[in-house]
Amino acid sequence: MRRRAALGLAVGLGLLVAAGAPIARAGGFAAWILEHMTPDAPFGAQEPPPAPDSAAPGAWSARPELDDLADRAPPGLAAVAPEAARMDVFYVHPTSSIARVWNAPADDPALAAATDRGGALIQASGFNGVGAVWAPRDRQAAGVAFQRPSADGDAAIALAYSDVERAFARFVERRPPGRPFAVVGHSQGAALAARLVARRVAGTPLQAELVAAWIVGSGLTHEQLAREAPAMRACAGPDDTGCVIGWNARSPDHVPGGVEVAWPAGERRICTNPLTGVGEGGAAPAAANLGAVFLQHGDPAPRPGFADAACVDGTLRVQVHGQIPRDLLSRVLDAVMGKGNYHPVDFELFWSNVRADAARRVAAWERGRADGRGAAEAVPPGEQPPG
Repeated sequence: MRRRAALGLAVGLGLLVAAGAPIARAGGFAAWILEHMTPDAPFGAQEPPPAPDSAAPGAWSARPELDDLADRAPPGLAAVAPEAARMDVFYVHPTSSIARVWNAPADDPALAAATDRGGALIQASGFNGVGAVWAPRDRQAAGVAFQRPSADGDAAIALAYSDVERAFARFVERRPPGRPFAVVGHSQGAALAARLVARRVAGTPLQAELVAAWIVGSGLTHEQLAREAPAMRACAGPDDTGCVIGWNARSPDHVPGGVEVAWPAGERRICTNPLTGVGEGGAAPAAANLGAVFLQHGDPAPRPGFADAACVDGTLRVQVHGQIPRDLLSRVLDAVMGKGNYHPVDFELFWSNVRADAARRVAAWERGRADGRGAAEAVPPGEQPPG
């Protein structure tokens, strides 16, 4: 029974990792699975699960004072102690539920474990070299809410977003003014994080404290950013701060499968090369892959030179040099996603470079503050009040 449940979750994740933009193509097995996971009642007919209490530690996948999976790191790259962190990181996880409900419960133990492993462990951990990670749980929306837009789906997304926004308010309350922070999200988490940045950061005093927003694995475009967050822009260079970073990794011979991230026709999808920190069209010297990291597999050691990457027409074209470690269930995901779709490993392929990029950008933010262009003196999270 556990094996069947795990297989179902793996297939569901394979379909839903692209949540955050409408589905561009679905057919065969993927379409059948997606249909099977579609809620069988309208949003209004399903009583939503209880809202997570952001004041309670259990409402968080990761927090600085907890021993959680976001604290894990590969050999030779220890996580910084929270009291020594140079910034805070607010991380929003991708889809991990395949239940036939519009919004999944945030307090389900099995779902929480899947969220921790598929989010905090393999993605948020990339920021623990310089950051204290905060990762809220939320009543995540069903994947079809993103892939098949509808009034019911919009309501489900709004409910999930309300949890993220409430947790962010708690996060801000716990942070002394002036301390730098980052916002990070992937897939469904990227969609919610992008909405959060547009509504609660862009054009506010918080933007001066924003190191960067990593909005990865989404269909976010330059035009959408201009419409929804006109005070915000995409990062152009590796020392830019207060801006947005994003990419969608695909192989040169990528063949679209059951699920693809879509974006509005005629618009330019944001693509930042995680190897260089430079946006598409920007000039930068060649940079090596400092090490792909796969913390959920048997050998978590960094793998330098594992993948090359270049932004091409809004897509991060990736050439992998080696075998991506995948177990049986992961291979099922890959089959559903389609050949060369690296969405499930968007962060892992560039884990060490993401870690270095975060350190470089927070250093740039600190230099700006020292020059009088930044916010007020920062206070480590260890000096924050409890609760």
